[in-house]
Amino acid sequence: MAFGNPPPHSSPLFGLLSFLSFFFLTNHVVAATGIHLDVIRKPTPDVPIFREAPAFRNGDTCSNEMIHISMTLDSNYLRGTMAAVLSILQHSTCPENVEFHFLWARFEPQVFFSIRSTFPYLKFKIYRFESNRVRGKISKSIRQALDQPLNYARIYLSDILPGYVKRVIYLDSDIVVVDDIAKLWEVNLESKVLAAPEYCHANFTEYFTDLFWTDPELSRTFEGRKPCYFNTGVMVMDVEKWREGGYTQKVEEWMAVQKQKRIYHLGSLPPFLLVLAGELKCVDHRWNQHGLGGDNLEGKCRSLHPGPISLLHWSGKGKPWLRLDSRRPCSVDHLWAPYDLYRPNTHSLEE
Repeated sequence: MAFGNPPPHSSPLFGLLSFLSFFFLTNHVVAATGIHLDVIRKPTPDVPIFREAPAFRNGDTCSNEMIHISMTLDSNYLRGTMAAVLSILQHSTCPENVEFHFLWARFEPQVFFSIRSTFPYLKFKIYRFESNRVRGKISKSIRQALDQPLNYARIYLSDILPGYVKRVIYLDSDIVVVDDIAKLWEVNLESKVLAAPEYCHANFTEYFTDLFWTDPELSRTFEGRKPCYFNTGVMVMDVEKWREGGYTQKVEEWMAVQKQKRIYHLGSLPPFLLVLAGELKCVDHRWNQHGLGGDNLEGKCRSLHPGPISLLHWSGKGKPWLRLDSRRPCSVDHLWAPYDLYRPNTHSLEE
């Protein structure tokens, strides 16, 4: 089941009554897929408050083609998600053509209302990701945040998104876009299932254990390929090709191997590499200036890589909103700050 904006001709009162009737009268909602949605009756008190974003309108040259973007939705990362959405709309030539598809692990009414109130004109839908799909498949990694079931939701986009979504851009919540997202959307996949920036200078062997490389069978996984590291926080996916090619099952198979013998260190990234490294369409590096959050253990400050930038990505342990709040920001965190819509609770009380 998806939640989002009401039909274009419905009144605000209709939308409010529809939601309230669902919210107060329903204990469990069964989606068309058979997934149960547990309704939380009490709003979460620790969800941050955000100021309303300005409305962004299409330019004169816009067509009717929609751009589909998928992100996960978690109250712990909501501040990052809000900044990411704002940055995408602000730099889009056709912001009204952007539709967001949010995935959450549980129904959080306060998060839903935060999005609606912060972006009243936003086209979006929210889908339930059933955590049980991966809970028995996840192996412990070097950072707890990487082990959360929602971190694996990107594997199941072809199962979750509606049929009219043929292509989707998947983005992590710790990014800001400083260019027109349509440029990434229009990348020519050239019959590939996935497009992302590749980093062939990175030491690819470090993403897998010695056990993997010394195993005669496993070490032949990349034969016939030229595998390079890519970051799964920024991807363009052909949803139909992913579904038809059974890529979800291929990734799951490697997760099952990891449960039996430890062949990699990180969370959802290595199984993507095992299946798709050397087999994807390479995108310009400007579309993922990643690693700004430092490494996965300490999150120390890092500087920008040389070259043009279209997307900034705080992958790693350090998140810009946390470092700014602690008054110990890195220099790159000031590039994120202009998109921060957070409004401290004390301000809302004064108003």
